[in-house]
Amino acid sequence: MTTYGTIPTSSGGGSTRLEYITRAKERIKEGLGTRRPWREMFNFHSIRLPPSFRDALARIKTNVSYFSMNYAIVVLVILFLSLLWHPISLIVFIVMMAAWLFLYFLRDEPLVIFGRLINDRVVLIVLSVLTIVLLLLTHATVNILVSLLIGAVVVLIHAALRKTEDLMDEEAAGGLLGSSGGPSSS
Repeated sequence: MTTYGTIPTSSGGGSTRLEYITRAKERIKEGLGTRRPWREMFNFHSIRLPPSFRDALARIKTNVSYFSMNYAIVVLVILFLSLLWHPISLIVFIVMMAAWLFLYFLRDEPLVIFGRLINDRVVLIVLSVLTIVLLLLTHATVNILVSLLIGAVVVLIHAALRKTEDLMDEEAAGGLLGSSGGPSSS
């Protein structure tokens, strides 16, 4: 029997999928929102050799904290590019990235399995170990390890060479605004 002119109140699960996709998009945007602008990261006027080893370590610590999302993207792109010649490894990588997205990054509620609440740290450890084991089982071990090493070297070189003075000014201003609830009147 067809009823015309009525508006259905639920679409039988389609709306929950749409809500989940909308939430997923919002969470991805939030996560990528912590990414710093690439122009700021690759500001050539801020690239200088550090005067000492101690300064290089301080720069690395500050830059890794400040550009952490950017560095993660760089390492993942390097890993992805290295897997182009290993299609099975690439498929495993994509499947594990989906697992990471759904089980770790895009979750709104805590993970419950068999009525037990699973801690985020346990999810992180299990997904990390599972990702490494599955990728190593695809016989691309050397390729994966070399690409991760290259990614780490790229990150460390950039973090050591990128001056932090302009970053600290921005963080200090953000800290002042966050601690007083607004700009200071002094």
